[in-house]
Amino acid sequence: MLGLKLPTDPRWVNIVEKNIEDILTDHAYCEQKAASTAISLIVSFPEYTELVTEMTALVKEEMSHFKLVHDRIIQNGWTLGRDRKDAYVIALIQFFPKGGSRTTQLIHRLLYAALIEARSCERFRLLSEELKDQELAEFYRKLMVSEANHYTMFLGFARQYGERDEVDQKWQALLEYEAKIMKDLSKHESIHG
Repeated sequence: MLGLKLPTDPRWVNIVEKNIEDILTDHAYCEQKAASTAISLIVSFPEYTELVTEMTALVKEEMSHFKLVHDRIIQNGWTLGRDRKDAYVIALIQFFPKGGSRTTQLIHRLLYAALIEARSCERFRLLSEELKDQELAEFYRKLMVSEANHYTMFLGFARQYGERDEVDQKWQALLEYEAKIMKDLSKHESIHG
């Protein structure tokens, strides 16, 4: 369903289980960054009324997810750690060239967002199926559904605002590129890395 070309190595769950505090901190910041992305799209493309409406709702949802993750951190007696650079996102956003028309820039940002949400969905599914902590597994199962909806929303907007065949070609090329990135990841205690 997600179209990802390279699935996450299942051994990544072993890293997660040994580093729950780090994973939850990274996850919390991923939710905050997703909200920031939605705000940035509103600021950059205010003339797209339907997009602005959906991004407004997304900001609220992502920040509610941030709160859920933060609450879980507190529940475990921990505090939110410091944010770290996301090697996955840094590598991913180098795919499309800078510049181009406003529409091209919008399409590229929507495709990046769709792919990040798709990978998060895939990772959350893996956690929901493989974590030994059943409460945490259920927590990730619920979040997985949201990520799938976000992925389809972003991809849908890209197809709505761009020429469908061109958008689909870019999407496939981005998926191939992302698979190459993933070969070097899944070795760290982070949601994407």
